[in-house]
Amino acid sequence: MKLLKYDVLIAGAGVAGLNCALHLPAEKRVLIVCKGGLRQSDSFLAQGGICVLRDREDFAGYFEDTMRAGHYENDPETVRCMIEHSRETIADLIESGVRFEREQNGELSYTREGAHSRPRILYHADCTGKEITSRLLKQALQQKNIRFLPHTTLLDLICASAQNACYGGILRDNRSGELFSVRAQATVLATGGIGGLFRHSTNYRLLTGDGLAMCLRHGVAVDHADYVQIHPTTLYTKGRGRKFLISESARGEGARLLDKRGNRFVDELLPRDKVTQAIYDKMKEEGSEYVRLDLRSVAGGEDTLKRHFPGIVKRCFQEGYNVFEQPIPVVPAQHYFMGGIRSDLRGRTTMNGLYAVGETCCNGVHGKNRLASNSLLESLLFAKRAAQDIGENTPSSEGAEQAFRSVRETPYTDWKRLEKEYKQNVLKEIHRDGK
Repeated sequence: MKLLKYDVLIAGAGVAGLNCALHLPAEKRVLIVCKGGLRQSDSFLAQGGICVLRDREDFAGYFEDTMRAGHYENDPETVRCMIEHSRETIADLIESGVRFEREQNGELSYTREGAHSRPRILYHADCTGKEITSRLLKQALQQKNIRFLPHTTLLDLICASAQNACYGGILRDNRSGELFSVRAQATVLATGGIGGLFRHSTNYRLLTGDGLAMCLRHGVAVDHADYVQIHPTTLYTKGRGRKFLISESARGEGARLLDKRGNRFVDELLPRDKVTQAIYDKMKEEGSEYVRLDLRSVAGGEDTLKRHFPGIVKRCFQEGYNVFEQPIPVVPAQHYFMGGIRSDLRGRTTMNGLYAVGETCCNGVHGKNRLASNSLLESLLFAKRAAQDIGENTPSSEGAEQAFRSVRETPYTDWKRLEKEYKQNVLKEIHRDGK
């Protein structure tokens, strides 16, 4: 099996993986691998925006909104860290060329989403994730110390149990089937969510919790795997596959949820789990497969819809719905994973040399239910902090030689079997508490 040597191996090319790579010291040789193409990450799909602390007076409100949405199961220290460093994160993005919406006077424009006590969300039309991720990707592609391997799957970690350490991983080229190993001082799991395990999800189908599965295999701590968030409003279609998200910003700007009689039945700005439950209850009461979302009540009417939500307007038209004349059918779908690989304020897991950032990790910031638009901020911030930790600390290589000598190709040649095993183990963990 061919051996590659890098300083840092990163699995995942969404905002977490990219931001981690971009904040590593320039002398570090970095390899980024991803299962699909470079643009096939959920980071590209994020519509609503990214939260930020507006001013010091907003701290208490932002903190309480995040804790309340998370049912107070959040880690307060992690929440404080995220909020306190949010302006720094936005400054980094603006320096990278991200174009946030601005008022006529040039000041940043803020919108509001469910469970927020005030507008504190920055956005770019209804494709904020695409704007941020594409800018970071362009920047990373220009760096001489960063190499990308798309269509390449991280199959397993290479570990030494005696040292409780990770030294790299086993990779598979998805097109040729070739297997090879990578030796790295630090390995970063930024493998995203678990939506590919669900029938209805807003996630890419290739996101099946691989990082989580590998950690379960090697005894790395995993927390709250049953904390799976359902987004209340995705465009209803009968076919299987990724569901199109109707951004929570639409409800933040005034869109209303209606029953089949055209009556409003819930406060649309409640936390996502509350709105989702209300929709399920109404569907059960009516014996229907969906409820309706009326975008005509958005403040500013057609002008706001065309300017703030052009992607949603276009997709609805493609599906046969004129949002200017009629409500659209919506249904809840799996959207986000709040549980995951246990990590601290610097992305460190319970295994030496192994980091986890982004949706695949659980650092406690979201609690049991994520507050809208905290995901991009959390992913970017803690990925940067992980990069700083890697730059400041060189893990011991004791045990690495033995770990690589023990690697055999045979267990990884049957990829389908391994993929099935991983999916079964992740699903078992998600439902371990009988939920």
